[in-house]
Amino acid sequence: MIREEFLRLAAEGYNRIPLALETIADFDTPLSIYLKLADEPNSYLLESVQGGEKWGRYSMIGLPCRTVLRVHDHTVSVTHDGVETERLEAEDPLAFVETFKARYNVPTIPGLPRFNGGLVGYFGYDCVRYVEPRLGKCPNPDPVGVPDILLMVSDAVVVFDNLAGKMHAIVLVDPAQPEAYEAGHARLQALMEKLRQPITPRRGLDLTRPQAAEPVFRSSFTQGDYENAVDTIKEYILAGDCMQVVPSQRMSIDFKAAPIDLYRALRCFNPTPYMYFFNFGDFHIVGSSPEVLVRVEDNLITVRPIAGTRPRGATEEADHALEVDLLSDDKEIAEHLMLIDLGRNDTGRVSEIGSVKLTEKMVIERYSNVMHIVSNVTGQLKQGLTAMDALRAILPAGTLSGAPKIRAMEIIDELEPVKRGVYGGAVGYLAWNGNMDTAIAIRTAVIKNGELHVQAGGGIVADSVPALEWEETLNKRRAMFRAVALAEQTPEG
Repeated sequence: MIREEFLRLAAEGYNRIPLALETIADFDTPLSIYLKLADEPNSYLLESVQGGEKWGRYSMIGLPCRTVLRVHDHTVSVTHDGVETERLEAEDPLAFVETFKARYNVPTIPGLPRFNGGLVGYFGYDCVRYVEPRLGKCPNPDPVGVPDILLMVSDAVVVFDNLAGKMHAIVLVDPAQPEAYEAGHARLQALMEKLRQPITPRRGLDLTRPQAAEPVFRSSFTQGDYENAVDTIKEYILAGDCMQVVPSQRMSIDFKAAPIDLYRALRCFNPTPYMYFFNFGDFHIVGSSPEVLVRVEDNLITVRPIAGTRPRGATEEADHALEVDLLSDDKEIAEHLMLIDLGRNDTGRVSEIGSVKLTEKMVIERYSNVMHIVSNVTGQLKQGLTAMDALRAILPAGTLSGAPKIRAMEIIDELEPVKRGVYGGAVGYLAWNGNMDTAIAIRTAVIKNGELHVQAGGGIVADSVPALEWEETLNKRRAMFRAVALAEQTPEG
């Protein structure tokens, strides 16, 4: 962008203007760029693997963010460079998020990647309480104690093009600052200089060594208590109270490795459409979610229900047999069809009449440890609504709550012993251009104070078998614990 164009955009009223440099990056990877430029608090790395086997085209590396928005219950706090600049009580924190984002008036620049910054982070499961007052405050203790919402103002980002082997470094510039254009380009040049420096070597993660035993975990449930919860849900279903509920258990272990090494192991063992690493300073989030919560791109809403699970087979023949078994399981099919209907209904609440479509129905997607039944629902966002309206309508996903959704969540409050926190919420971004891309926070670890917490659950219907439901939660956490074992290898073995 030449200086005259920058000044023209400033005169048009834009208060943040992206400046960018494009460069060949065939000697770098998204992970090496993160380690060179962003390995500090309030940074992130977002990657994607499509269909469990092909890397998505773009990876996003968020440089340390100076401005961070946090919400605990209804208390909103905004900090800049670690100093609190705003603190208020918000009846609807989601509305505050929308007005906060609107403070940043950013033009769309031709030739730049579709994502060039925005609000990046997560909305926890309990954000639904801002939308559904009937649920009230979460009645359960919160031993992990992370914010209900944490969003970073991402104003410096590297977008890595995995196909072309090139990257865009993008910084947002405030044109009201003195010499803003020159300072922005100076920052870009400084980033390029840092990229030319050698990376500090990290220890190798040896895949040839014998697999360490899975760590012994501390659960929020005993197996007996979890199975009793399943039986209680079945009683509610038989009484006509609900059709499905999705309980979960939290599994916690001591964790001594570097969180980035866990991400390295996880992207090897369990590549998924949503890979993410967040360094929030006092805690980290590391995840490999297979499931979109809601995506809004050019006003097209997408949700992608996943329900129905089998472990992967040891051979191609065994894998195929498990697929056939999954697709012929009446319980799994009934559960999935119920969640397709819920996805259609949620999408329809914020879509133009007649625009909701089921574009894929009950296809199998394979991941490292499990396979799932997956469908795809789309709708055209109603005129006058925003991506945040879509989030309100869809969070939490039916696959993490049940049907009917509000009654299912009341039962979850009754039966689960701890507040869910990040689990079952939304991880991703709200882009400056109005687009949104969020994953459901599953297959996700929260690392804080030397402990790692991962949560897993499953949909309960009338004919669920309690012991098998317990086993399903163990299967879903297996890839994460395998990655933990690799990340915690000692160099000597």
